[in-house]
Amino acid sequence: MTASYQVRAGTANVNGLEFGLLEAGSGPLALCMHGFPDNAHTWGRLLPVLAKAGFHAVAPFMRGYAPTAVPADGAYHVGTLAADAVALHEALGGESDAVLIGHDWGAEAAYAAAAYAPGRWRRLVTLAVPPAALDPVLFSDYDQLRRFFYLFVFRDPAGGAEAVVAADGMAFIDRLWADWSPGYRPGEHLARVKDSLRHPANLAAAIGYYRAAGASGQATDSPDGVQYAAEQQATGRQAPQPTLYLHGADDGCIAADLARGAAPLLAPSSRMTVIGGAGHFLHLEKPDEVNNHILAWVTS
Repeated sequence: MTASYQVRAGTANVNGLEFGLLEAGSGPLALCMHGFPDNAHTWGRLLPVLAKAGFHAVAPFMRGYAPTAVPADGAYHVGTLAADAVALHEALGGESDAVLIGHDWGAEAAYAAAAYAPGRWRRLVTLAVPPAALDPVLFSDYDQLRRFFYLFVFRDPAGGAEAVVAADGMAFIDRLWADWSPGYRPGEHLARVKDSLRHPANLAAAIGYYRAAGASGQATDSPDGVQYAAEQQATGRQAPQPTLYLHGADDGCIAADLARGAAPLLAPSSRMTVIGGAGHFLHLEKPDEVNNHILAWVTS
């Protein structure tokens, strides 16, 4: 691998925050956004692949995840995450040929950013979280509600979620990864994830994403009084770009059988693919297979 494909660290100042970045290559922007509990290193295998294909591949640490700053206003609505993606597109010199890739919360941000600013993104790739239009199905299924127990823990108005997650060396996060990606051993990567969340302010920020989403469990709460209200409204719209949606067959967070309902909710010329033998963190469990799907999609 030549030096131009090596992953390097960087920063970008947008929306009043300094974002930590991992990036590789040059060319059209490929913005890769992570979810919870994770960080930008989750794209460490994909960034060089995209760089070799001629992209400027960039993975930000999402707002509140160290080394990215914690926002003083505590803004974590999906619309705010979408605004971050759009602002990063601007700051990184993205044009209309940029592509947007997101996993988990990064997928939710990607749907909204693509719907809000469709002219900025040529193609969309999302992993592990279907469009918000499927939420009524997910939140009416008993077994899926059991999988979603952590949502209700994080949104408990009595608080205390931070202490639960932080206890015993963040054992809660170990258990989530084990449940969501059965049999997968994240090793050193999970230690890096915990480093991004170890400070109480960073952990509170990550849990704040769930609190901002609202007690209803919907990602499309009313934008009234919400910062970046126009971006928040976009969370209820279909992203118009051809979208590749990837989901692990063994995902312990969102059942694959329910996630298959995402297919008709995607824009025309989109595709949904279920990755066998993989769970929620499918891009880490089956990196070659997932990267090949992504590369074929964004270069077609």
